[in-house]
Amino acid sequence: MNTLPQTSPPYITDTEYLMGEKIGTERHEYVDGQVYLMAGASKRHNRIARNFINGLSDAADDKGCEIYFSDIKVKVEKYKAYYYPDVVISCEDNEDDYYLTKPCVIIEVASDSTIRKDYLEKSLAYQSIPSLQAYLIVAQDKMQVDILIRDANNEWQLRKLDKPEESIYFPCLDKHLNINEVYQHVFG
Repeated sequence: MNTLPQTSPPYITDTEYLMGEKIGTERHEYVDGQVYLMAGASKRHNRIARNFINGLSDAADDKGCEIYFSDIKVKVEKYKAYYYPDVVISCEDNEDDYYLTKPCVIIEVASDSTIRKDYLEKSLAYQSIPSLQAYLIVAQDKMQVDILIRDANNEWQLRKLDKPEESIYFPCLDKHLNINEVYQHVFG
């Protein structure tokens, strides 16, 4: 019985990846030479992302920061990766129009298809970014936000927020946002 040899997908350089993303019609994430097609998002997912943007926009403007969503990548140098967070905040100038290297907050709205990657792969990768102060994983099927916050000792602390009156603190914006604001118009 003849079997075909197993071949690995071809290695794609980050330059090739970035060029392809500029002209492509679909979005892909990149991890050390491999590209992964991004899935579409639900209405609930988009409402949650919009609520973050609406709730944080004034504070971002006051601090001279920018809020980006879904189509701006974050470059993770240590892991040779580019990810598309759902919402990302940066308060530092960036040298590229298509990706950020110095985010201060990253927000991922988790779905069944992304939850494992958000908690494991992306969590480790994002924590390696020196400028990052907070990483949020937001459930879309229940009221729950898990937040990793970098403390004064450069250690990461995990908090689970699931009560409407609890608030999320965004250090680089010096802003609090209540959980009920995050989930406004999300659940019937």
